[in-house]
Amino acid sequence: MGTVRIERVEPAATYELRSRVLRQGRAVQITGDDAPSTVHLAAVTDEGRVVGVVRFHPQVCPWRDTEYAWQLRGMATDPEVRGLGAGRALVAEGLVQISRAGADLVWCDAREAAVGFYERIGFTVVSPPYDMPPVGIHLGMVLDLPIR
Repeated sequence: MGTVRIERVEPAATYELRSRVLRQGRAVQITGDDAPSTVHLAAVTDEGRVVGVVRFHPQVCPWRDTEYAWQLRGMATDPEVRGLGAGRALVAEGLVQISRAGADLVWCDAREAAVGFYERIGFTVVSPPYDMPPVGIHLGMVLDLPIR
C-alpha cells in the first residue's frame, strides 16, 4: 500500500468506496452529506487511490445527553488494506477536527464486526445489540472528547 495521507474531501469522493463496502445495492448518499458542518475524510495512497473514508456530523446522541455530540458514520476501509492503519488514521484526524469544532462526544452505530476496532480506539459500547435492516446487527458506541 505504501503511505497514505488523510485529506478532507467532498462527499462524492467517498461514494465509490462507501458503495462497495457499506451500501451494496442502496443509495450511497446519506442525508446531510452536503451540510456545511459535515466533515468527510479520505485515506488516499501516493497513487491517488481512496482506501478509506469516514464522515462526522453534529448529531444528538441517543444514549447520552450532551451539548456538542457528533456522529461518526459511513466509515469504510478497502478490504485490501484493513489492519494497516488507514481506518485508525481516519478516525484520529476526524477526532482532531471535530474537537476543534467544539465536539465533546462522538458516537456511532457500530456494525457488530467493527466493535473491536472502535474499542481499540477508545469507544465504549453503551447499548444492547439492535438490528438495522438491511445491514444487520449494530451496537451503540460513544467516545468522550476533551472539552476545548
